[in-house]
Amino acid sequence: MSALFSVQGLVVGYREPLLTLSELTVGEGEIIALLGANGAGKSTLLRTLVGVQPALGGVVSAGGEPLDGLGPRERARRVAWVPQHSPRPRQTVFDAVLLGRHPLLGWRPGEADLQVVEEVLVRLELDALALRTLDCLSGGELQRVMLGRALAQGARVLLLDEPTSGLDPRQQAKVSLLLRREARERGLAVVVALHDIGLALRLADRLALLAGGAVEVTGRPTEAQLERVYGVPVEILDVRGQQIALIGAEGVR
Repeated sequence: MSALFSVQGLVVGYREPLLTLSELTVGEGEIIALLGANGAGKSTLLRTLVGVQPALGGVVSAGGEPLDGLGPRERARRVAWVPQHSPRPRQTVFDAVLLGRHPLLGWRPGEADLQVVEEVLVRLELDALALRTLDCLSGGELQRVMLGRALAQGARVLLLDEPTSGLDPRQQAKVSLLLRREARERGLAVVVALHDIGLALRLADRLALLAGGAVEVTGRPTEAQLERVYGVPVEILDVRGQQIALIGAEGVR
């Protein structure tokens, strides 16, 4: 598995450091889930990784090349970002996904661009909604559109901030399965911020745990590690081959 995305000595914050990520490498088809309490810096870390928020130190690279040496369009060709909150303009699903082609477009979309959008719509089961406007979509449908826009961008690195937040269990499972499939079949390197510990355990290959101003990357977290992240007792259980997390209220600090 070759590395598509890497981080070395990254210091994240505004005027003062908020957290430090010493090292992270994400390979083809791999999903890294960010877990942390509210205010730990998950969204700030993602914004820094994509270049929206300047880093206080360190290097972020995609395809072996530091992103800070690239212009906005070239950076967008390498890294796609799905923020936590997406607007709902009176824009069709087709046009919203087509916006993902913007870094690659000339004066106007070509046949190849339109074909990419059509293929993405079919893969994400959005083709029947192509002419519907975003303000008429459910939360799960909108999240799939935002994922589709990122996939249409053609970048091999995908960063997502809470893509399943506020979704019901069925839509959460649908978005998660689509993300897992796209990462595997397209060979994407994915970093995704999540709140749901159980979902992170099932979806991700590794977890990046944010606590105390540091990021600890682990393949299988211990209950003690998760307790340090959230400040509550956590019990990990294996149920029918899947891991679930039970959260206790006792000892909350």
